[in-house]
This record gives sequence, structure tokens and C-alpha cells, in this order.
Amino acid sequence: MDIKKLENFLQENNLPKFRLGQIQKAIFTDGAFSFSEITTLSKELREKMESQLRLLSFETEKVLVAKDGQSIKALLKLHDGDLIETVLIAPKPGIWSACISCQVGCAMGCRFCATGKMGFKRDLTAEEITDQVLFWRQYLKLKAKSEKLKAEEVSTIVYMGMGEPFNNWDNVSESIKNLTDEKLFGFGSRSISVSTSGIASGIERMANEFPQINLAISLHFASDKKRDLYMPVNKKDNLESLKNALKGYFTITNRKVFLEYIMLDGINDTALDAKMLADFIYSIGSTHLLHMNLIRYNMTSDPPAGGLQPSSKTRTQIFKQELEKHQVHATIRKSLGEEIKAACGQLAS
Repeated sequence: MDIKKLENFLQENNLPKFRLGQIQKAIFTDGAFSFSEITTLSKELREKMESQLRLLSFETEKVLVAKDGQSIKALLKLHDGDLIETVLIAPKPGIWSACISCQVGCAMGCRFCATGKMGFKRDLTAEEITDQVLFWRQYLKLKAKSEKLKAEEVSTIVYMGMGEPFNNWDNVSESIKNLTDEKLFGFGSRSISVSTSGIASGIERMANEFPQINLAISLHFASDKKRDLYMPVNKKDNLESLKNALKGYFTITNRKVFLEYIMLDGINDTALDAKMLADFIYSIGSTHLLHMNLIRYNMTSDPPAGGLQPSSKTRTQIFKQELEKHQVHATIRKSLGEEIKAACGQLAS
């Protein structure tokens, strides 16, 4: 929902200012599916709004639900025909997290990511980004109604869908402001996370603009040689650059950072890799503010693209133990949504 267009509509029709608050509450708090549902407005006004304004900036093409019900993926068609995917996951019963996209495709070209194989098409607007959260709010309301259950809410938001947030920062930052606006979505800053492939300048900018927003970094390799090979971003922002950016981030925010490490069989899962990873973490300092998440690689194609395979569960556990030998705490993160291609690295239109 484009708030500026709504404000202009109200001004052009000489409507009182309090109408804006009524409409915002109906859409963002009450989860209205259409303007016609806002019964505090006259029928004539509702009909006029239906004909001149859009509640969502896209159409729903398809929704897939995993068998366990813990992950749901939606394919959305934007006004220009481009397609994006967005995901809703429940790591715990009744706790829903919206994984939202910020670009159509991605320019980063990480070899293990399905979105990167699409290439980059365009940035999403702030409206297109926040509308994904609005869509999931409406979805959960409809789900509760059809199942005759108490309605559940989106609890957290993660910018971990399609695209690199720091490559579309103007729109991403505007969307964060709208998501944390008490008159709109009303999310707390600490319930929002931004994930980056490691753009140093973006980390610094986020620290200054949104020090309470959570930061996650897709690290995946602790050697420049391997990171260069699988993550082109490293040729510009190598590990040294990333280390310095994190030091600066801690100075400004003193907030915990999540380091994501995808486990690739025979590529980055040896005892030596664990030792290099521990050394890198200690070189940053503030180790109490760094949390390592280990994620077994989610297949992006069948047969496997580039021969990439996930590390076994046993190998992943051994890697975790190797890190712990070096006093680095790590969590093996459970991937949700793999059966519907909704897990980390699998989104593509």
C-alpha cells in the first residue's frame, strides 16, 4: 500500500485528516483485504478507492504450503509482469517469520544460490517490499478464519529473500521506516533482520541509520581464495574489509551479529576450515557479539548445480565440535521449506 498515494487521494477529495488514520488502522492493524471492508467509510468513498487505489502492488500467482505446515511460499506477479517469491516460516508453533525479497533477481552471483542464477532484473520499491508483509498478515488472517482458529501474527521480518539489501538501500531503508512506524506496521526494530552477502559500506551505513536492526552476514568461507571462487562480492569486499566493517559496526551499535555459514560437502567443512573460521572470528574481536549459524546447503537444482552437495549431518556436527574446540559457539540451524524450494538460497521466480 502506497501511503503517499493514499494521502494524495484524500487531499484531492477534500477528506478530513482523520480518515487517513482510520484507513491505516483498517489495513495495517485490522488486516482488511480490500477497501470495501472498511465500513467506517461511506459506500461511495469505498467504491471510489477500489477503482483508483491498489491495496497491494502485486497479484498472487501461486501459494505452496509444506506438508508440515511450517513453511509457506508465495509467487507474486508485480505490475510490470516481473515475478518474485516470498516465504513465511514458523520456527516454533504460532511464531511466524516473513522472509521478504528486495529485488527481482540478484546481481551478486553466489554460485550456491538459485536467485543469483537469475541475474539481476530490477530493484523493488519500498511499497513492493512492505506489501509482502501486508500480504502475509492477510494470509494468516484468512487462514485462521478458514480453520476457525485464533488469528496469528507475523512476529519477525527477515530481509533474506531475493536480492542484496545493500544494493537497494534507498528502498530498503524506506521500507524499514514504514515497518517500524507505529501508525503503520508497528514492528519493533529488534524484530527485523537484514542479511547481506558482505558489502562493507552497507554495514557501516546500516549501523549509523538503524543501529537496533539485526544484522546477518552470509560469510560461508574463511579464506579469500574460496570466497572469491564462490562469492564474487569478495573480490571487492574481502575478509579484511569485512573484518574492519564489523569492528566499526560494534563500535557504533554494540549489537550481536549473526554469521551464516553454509555447509558444502568437501568444500568448506574440514577441520582446517573450522580452524580458519575460528581464527577469522578472533581477528575481529568482540567474539561475544558474534554468533555462528551453520546451515546445511539446500539443493538449488536436480542434478546438483556445479556438483555442490550439502555436508552430511555427521560432518556438520563434527564441524561444530571443531569450532567448539577453538571456543567458538555455533548453532546448527534447521532449514525449513526445502520440499517447496523455500529454504535459504532456493528462491527464484
